Amino acid sequence: MSESDAVERARRAADRHESLEAREADRYAVTTTVFDADVEVGSAGGEATFSVAIRVPLLDAVTADRVAPVVEDGWFDTFTLRLEDVDGVLRGSDDVAVDVERADDEAVVHVAIADLDANRAAEDAVAVVEYVEGTYVEGVIPGYDYTEPVTDLIQRAADTAGGSRGGTPL
Repeated sequence: MSESDAVERARRAADRHESLEAREADRYAVTTTVFDADVEVGSAGGEATFSVAIRVPLLDAVTADRVAPVVEDGWFDTFTLRLEDVDGVLRGSDDVAVDVERADDEAVVHVAIADLDANRAAEDAVAVVEYVEGTYVEGVIPGYDYTEPVTDLIQRAADTAGGSRGGTPL
């Protein structure tokens, strides 16, 4: 199968997916998250590829209080470690590389997915973004006065769990 066929399959799968919205040529936004999540489609070795990038704010950027650097560092390290389990939400590949880096007041998560089944790869790309969002919410540290989008995420988690606002969803 040619590379151009694989790219075309990836484009069609992304165009059909209800959670992906075209941004520009071969780039899509994930609409099911409050974070900036970008998916770029392509091909490699005849497989459809979906390169996912999710930008999430570091804690100090979403609190009214100042977060001490040691707390921020510990949070980032834990967030990074938790993301290593992302392959548990994938239906296709069970061995993906996760790269997390700091960029100013954000953590940027990169995950590359390759699959012969472009529809499954599109599903997996969205699942990765939703996993990152859930992992982020799990890592919210109680005791800080949070701002958006964390307050919205906590409220949605509480609503989903049938609880009330206050504290973290854990």
